[in-house]
Amino acid sequence: MTHPSTVNSVPRASLPPTAAVWSGPEKGFSVEQQPLPRLLPGEVLVRIELATVCGSDLHTIAGHRPTPLPTVLGHEAVGVVEAVGGSPVLADGRPVAPGQRVTWTIGTSCGTCRRCTRGVPQKCESVRKYGHEAITDHWRYNGGLATHCHLVAGTGLVAVPDELPAAVAAPANCATATVVCAARRTELTAGDNVLVIGCGMLGLTAIAYALDRGARNIIACDVDAGRRHLALEFGASVACSPGALETAVKEFGADVVFELSGHHSAVQSALDLVGLDGRVALVGSVSPGPQVAFEPNTFVRNLTRVVGSHNYTVEDLTESVDFLVRTPAQDRFARLVPDSFPLTDIDAAVTAARTGAAPRIAVHMG
Repeated sequence: MTHPSTVNSVPRASLPPTAAVWSGPEKGFSVEQQPLPRLLPGEVLVRIELATVCGSDLHTIAGHRPTPLPTVLGHEAVGVVEAVGGSPVLADGRPVAPGQRVTWTIGTSCGTCRRCTRGVPQKCESVRKYGHEAITDHWRYNGGLATHCHLVAGTGLVAVPDELPAAVAAPANCATATVVCAARRTELTAGDNVLVIGCGMLGLTAIAYALDRGARNIIACDVDAGRRHLALEFGASVACSPGALETAVKEFGADVVFELSGHHSAVQSALDLVGLDGRVALVGSVSPGPQVAFEPNTFVRNLTRVVGSHNYTVEDLTESVDFLVRTPAQDRFARLVPDSFPLTDIDAAVTAARTGAAPRIAVHMG
């Protein structure tokens, strides 16, 4: 059973401090009251306004991805600061203060290890990721499917304007920022012909962001006709099935390819169809799968560049919020999150998300 949508006007949380604790596929969720933390220096307590169920959450729930237990799943969320420990700052340097509406990086970074100093803080040697860690006595609210989220030191925080709908803002710190990072890593520029393979939340975001960056033509490819229709609504020049992809690329070109599905045949197509001096971002392959092949001579002569892109930096998150504020597709993004369930109905929310009927299902805390 779905519930009337409150994703664009979410009421203040009426539940006491509560979390949907995940204890694995056999035990499932238990909605439990948990004590709020005593904040250490650099920590922030956020009251969750809205969270959305991501595909990676569904992989964990299905038992396809190991996760330390028990945990609080969820990392796509927006909320309001309730309390701060010490003197944390936002990404723009302003002090964090109660009452600010914020989003935050999916994981922490120390800022000093070799990975952080080389510009890949999302792979920090001591990273802790929201929705991916076991509950501890100090860190009980460590995911978005709860009334509160306890942001530990090393988390990047970005202000979210009040006028940005919660349904649009909640996925910013996963789907949107991931696309922004992939676009940066492929050096997406105005005039590029872009191929987007996989038109779920990531793919639709990639289409809108490529348009924002001045792409000349955008080919969208997906096996699902409904998703292809959405791709056209978001601004794709053409939306085709995998069987028609080669013909579309011959017509429009593929300077930059975003592979967002993770399916091995789609990865193979990305490598086979990228154009001269083209760039491929492999984003969707986040779990082991069949190997794919390429012919090195072709890559050498065509000056092909292939990058893996996983998660993002706090600068990418800042750009993702700025993009969602300025994009003319804001209303279309809001419609991708049609249903909102109360936290107490988390099982129903997951069931709805598993159907794939909408790119995202929302959970509110009222």
